[in-house]
Amino acid sequence: MMNIFRLAGDMTHLLSIIVLLLKINATRSCRGISLKTQELYAVVFVCRYLDLFTNFISLYNTVMKIIFLVSTFTIIYWMRFHKVIRVTYDREQDTFRYQFLALPCLVLALFLNNDFSVMEVLWTFSIYLEAVAILPQLVLLQRTNNIDNLTGNYVFLLGSYRALYILNWIYRFMTEKHYRQYLVWISGIVQTIVYIDFFYYYIKSWRNNEKLSLPA
Repeated sequence: MMNIFRLAGDMTHLLSIIVLLLKINATRSCRGISLKTQELYAVVFVCRYLDLFTNFISLYNTVMKIIFLVSTFTIIYWMRFHKVIRVTYDREQDTFRYQFLALPCLVLALFLNNDFSVMEVLWTFSIYLEAVAILPQLVLLQRTNNIDNLTGNYVFLLGSYRALYILNWIYRFMTEKHYRQYLVWISGIVQTIVYIDFFYYYIKSWRNNEKLSLPA
C-alpha cells in the first residue's frame, strides 16, 4: 500500500538513477562507477519484475518497474559498449568477485523463502541480493578514493531510499493488522547497515565542506 514514506523512498531511488544517468551522459565518463554493482542491480530487477506483464498492480507500479529496468540496462550498455564512456571505466579497480555475493544469496533464497516456487525463490533472491549489491561500488570508491560530487550523491540517495523504506515498513506494521514481511525487513536492515560507514563520511564531508573520501 502507498504511503508518504514509500513514495519518498521510490522518488529517492528514482532520483539516484537520474543523477547517475546525468553524470555519465554529461561528463561522458563512468569513472568511479562500478559495473559489477550495476550488473547486480540488473539481476535484482529482472528477478523481481518477472511478473511485469502477467500481474498488473497499478500503472504507477508498472511504470516504475520499466524505468528501473531500462535505466539500469542503459547504464550497463554505456559502460560496456559506448565508444567514449567505456574507456573511462575503472576496470583494473572494479575487481570485486560478485559471484561471492550472488551464489550465497541464491542458496539462501532456496532455503529461506515464503513459498518454494520458481517465481517466489527468484523474488526472494532479488531481495537478498539487493542488500549487498552496493558492495562492489563501495569497494571501488575506497580503492580509487576519487569521489566526485555526483557519484557521492548517487550512492547517498541509493542508501537513503532503503532507509526510507524502513520507515514505510514501520508505518505499515503500525497501521496494517496482518502486515508481516520478516525476510524483507531483515534484508532491508542489512542493506542499510552496509551504507552506514559511507553515510558517516558523506555527512562529515558535507558539514566540513570537504571533498568526499573513504578510508582505504
